[in-house]
Amino acid sequence: MATSYIAREADADGLIHYPEQEHSVWQRLYARQAVNLPGRACDAYMQGLDALALPKDRIPQLAEIDRVLAGTSGWQTAAVPALISFGRFFELLANKRFPVATFIRTEQEMDYLQEPDIFHEIFGHCPLLTNQAFADFSEHYGQLGLAASKEERPYLARLYWFTVEFGLLNVGASSGPSVDTQRRIYGGGILSSPAETLYALSGEPVYEPFDLLNVLRTPYRIDIIQPIYYEIEHIDFLGEIRKMDIMASVAKARQLGLFAPRFAPKSQTV
Repeated sequence: MATSYIAREADADGLIHYPEQEHSVWQRLYARQAVNLPGRACDAYMQGLDALALPKDRIPQLAEIDRVLAGTSGWQTAAVPALISFGRFFELLANKRFPVATFIRTEQEMDYLQEPDIFHEIFGHCPLLTNQAFADFSEHYGQLGLAASKEERPYLARLYWFTVEFGLLNVGASSGPSVDTQRRIYGGGILSSPAETLYALSGEPVYEPFDLLNVLRTPYRIDIIQPIYYEIEHIDFLGEIRKMDIMASVAKARQLGLFAPRFAPKSQTV
């Protein structure tokens, strides 16, 4: 996939200088999500957001994020270009380094961006990297990806997509049929998208309980709001997924093939 964005590079002191217009985009995105997320984002995310204490009026420097992550889960960020290879992505995660593309979306793509910008990476993902279950899952995922073949990696990409990027919690799922479902968001792709934050909990999409084999067989598109979300009961369930024989399930998914997509066909299907 080609990109029209160019990541900004740090100066000799490690600082990245963004123009005021880009700080303004961050400020507007932050203000919108500050209203949208309470009652919709999961508790672990909101706790991580408080811990990071992100600036509301400017794009943060990566060193500010690293100080908090190092003190909680032992992670740090890594500045990357707009797009990186699968191999580089897995390598960074396996070494507890979270890739952050150092550009921010334009005003024309405020609601949803198919490329991961700095708002997506910092605001969407980094708060949960203060949570040990999420951080350990991310590290394990990177290790699996490094060892996987190029044929296996697209299946692993679906696991990441339907958990870390577009995962939901159903905190009422284990409480029996008499208890109202209480969905919360933990996927960074949703948390960083004002439009998808509202849509994901609207009741309009399809909601399915997490099943590893089904997740690995579900196609997705990166350029649309998702038609289906998989739910786990609590954030610590990521630790249970980590203990599963994920690569055995990948082999079975390859054997069985993909489900029919729930969206109109387009060239960018993974």
